[in-house]
Formats: sequence, structure tokens, C-alpha cells
Amino acid sequence: MLFPAGTVALVTGGVKGIGRAVSVDLAHEGAEVIATYRQDEEAAKETVRLIESAGGRVTVVKADASDEESVRELFRWIRQTYGRLDVLVSNAGIVRDRHLITMRTETLREVLDVNLTGTFLSCREAVRLMEHHRSGSIVTISSAAGVYGGQPGQTNYAASKGGIIAFSRTLATEVGRRGIRVNVVAPGFVETDMTHGISPARREHYRSKIGLGRLAQPEEVAYLVSFLASSRGSYITGSVYDVHGGGFVVGDLP
Repeated sequence: MLFPAGTVALVTGGVKGIGRAVSVDLAHEGAEVIATYRQDEEAAKETVRLIESAGGRVTVVKADASDEESVRELFRWIRQTYGRLDVLVSNAGIVRDRHLITMRTETLREVLDVNLTGTFLSCREAVRLMEHHRSGSIVTISSAAGVYGGQPGQTNYAASKGGIIAFSRTLATEVGRRGIRVNVVAPGFVETDMTHGISPARREHYRSKIGLGRLAQPEEVAYLVSFLASSRGSYITGSVYDVHGGGFVVGDLP
């Protein structure tokens, strides 16, 4: 197993899609997982079932990653319950695609609040807890859209994910001497609820542009996250890892 007994890992947005895959793999590798969710009770229950049926340990907690008091309450509970946090995977995120000329300011703010401010809030509280033990690993989930730019209609999403990269690289320089590592995983197209709504024509277009000729499975992202979070990645910090199968499409839609 990658994680020794007693390792405590928090995954925000950890009950669906990439977040669920990360929660499942961290638990499989020996961590005691805390997975947060905002609304989907059924997804939370299914995540518990998947992990516990495989012999892992997980607690699901309802929390809003974009709400400062909700995040503070979550970390107060972690401090009282576990007294430590070894791993944070800041994964909670949303998509609200709309072309810029018709995008409302509220739509921009909603995406920035969840994706970027949510990352800031979780990382800030995690660092405050981790620094007492002079150790910890943070993995933030960005997107290939944050590295290369997104599809038309994703100015808000790409900005939020690009911001996560700049934020995380800078944070790594702040906290390295406190024994805390910070890395970024930037997936391309992954088979999740978020991508299931894409039209068949667009899916085929995206697939044809990917070097491996297929979309990723969530587990393929999760395996990298677990590695970076573990001691096997002990000399890796401030790095960004693309997981896009050898290609990423910008524009040129059918």
C-alpha cells in the first residue's frame, strides 16, 4: 500500500467522477478518506458502498467548497476528529459553459467561486493543519483547459483552471520548507458525468484528436493523484501533470 496506517486524506468533491475514483484509490492504498459533496446524497452513499465493500475506510461530509464558513467548519471537524491531515486533493469543480458575449457576470463568478476560490479555501485550511506536523501533500485538480485553453464557451472554466495552476505553483514555493508539497494534475477528456452530455459528433471529434484514440477513465487520473500524494512522490512539488492521452483539442469543433 502507498499510505501507512493512520494517513488521513481529504478529497473535495470526492463522491462523483474523478473525485470518486480518487477517493476509492486512496482508500484502496490504505488512507482513511474524507470525501465531501455538496448535493448528491445518492452519489455519496454509493461512494461509501464502493469503498467499504472493498475493505477501505471513508467518511462522507456535506460541505460547500466555495463557502468559507462551510470549509472552516469542515476543517474544525477534521482537527477535532483526527488531529491531523496528511493529504488534500482539491477536486471540487463545476462547468457552466456559455459564449462570452452571452455570459452573465454571475455565471463567471459561480465558476470562479467553486473552482478557484474553493481551491484557495481548502488549501489555506489544509496548510494551517499540515504545518503543525511539518508534512503533507496537496494535489489540486486543474484541467487541460487551464494549460492550453478551453473549448469555445469555456472562458470562465479555463480561467478558473488556469488560476489553479498559477495558485498551486506559487503555494508550493511558500510551503516547501514546512514539509508540504503541492502539485497539479490537469486531465483532458475523462469519462464522467461532466462529459456524458457532449453530443456524439463532438465526442467523436475529440476522440479522433487524442493520441491514444479514446477518452480517459477516472481511475487513470486517480492513480497519478495517489502517487503524487504518497511518499513515492516525496521530491516532487510545484509540478503540473497533463493527463490527456497525447492530445488536446482547442476549438475546431464539428
